[in-house]
Amino acid sequence: MRAFALLGPREAVVEEVEPPVAGPGQVVVDVERVGLCGTDLEFYTGEMAYLKQGHAGYPIRLGHEWCGRVASAGEGVDTAWLGRRVAGDTMLGCGRCARCMGGRHHVCEDRFEVGIRGGWPGALAEQLLMPATALLALPDEVGPTAGALVEPGGNALRAARATGARAGMRVLVWGPGTIGRLAAAFARAAGAEVHLVGLEAGEGVWSAEELPGLPYDAIIDATNAAAVPQAALDLVEPGGRVVYIGLAATPSTIDTRRLVLKDVTAVGVLGGSQGLRAAVEHYSSGAVDPEPLVAATVPLEQAGEVLAGWRPPDAGPGPKIHINPALGR
Repeated sequence: MRAFALLGPREAVVEEVEPPVAGPGQVVVDVERVGLCGTDLEFYTGEMAYLKQGHAGYPIRLGHEWCGRVASAGEGVDTAWLGRRVAGDTMLGCGRCARCMGGRHHVCEDRFEVGIRGGWPGALAEQLLMPATALLALPDEVGPTAGALVEPGGNALRAARATGARAGMRVLVWGPGTIGRLAAAFARAAGAEVHLVGLEAGEGVWSAEELPGLPYDAIIDATNAAAVPQAALDLVEPGGRVVYIGLAATPSTIDTRRLVLKDVTAVGVLGGSQGLRAAVEHYSSGAVDPEPLVAATVPLEQAGEVLAGWRPPDAGPGPKIHINPALGR
């Protein structure tokens, strides 16, 4: 089968590899759609922290935002999965440690992260191997575009929920990328008044210079800017909440005196595991429509160009580019 791989920083190839074979408890998925995100870009540039920490290395097969259809199943897997459209959890815990047993497999010390950590091949390929326990069935109302936005949706939903978003609250989302816009949509669906701020003003987005001086009950940092964590802490209302889901390439610092004296609650969000099902429910009900976030869908062979900064000339305004491995077969 064809698969996209990074051999090193900015060294991308599409190569023929052996297709996966489902072992006990596993399935093979025919990949329908894959999203590229900031984590993939950090692997492309070589800035991803896992590379320095020893949790990942080249060559690496990327792709953790995906959906597809189950093509085959190994021993012990319910045959009802065959032919089902699915998305999946990126975080694959060991299943034995206290964290996994306590429902926190996303922070298991020995976890794999599909297409990211531990060498588990990602979805930028015609087929993907997954544990059946990590699958999430997709209803007919959630098509391929929305299906490949379930994983970022789970992250964004967790961030929105961490703010305590509800009617009567004002939430500021800093960073109008895919995660930021999804978090804003989930917060609005919960009844909150939501403002978005980015480097430049745009449709529905304030620039930092133009941002209204309103009291913000909660702020989500969905940026990769090292200075934003402290800026968010400075801006949030006393007694409010700051949710950190973005990661900068260099360490960010905050003044914990400010945190304490403002009685602010700070929350970090890693992974979408606990938000995936609710994200699907929001998509299928129409409470949140993620599809406008996708600007274009291109073949596997153009994934490297997208990571290098290329956008198709007919791309829409959304921040996300999707890959369809079936294109160009």
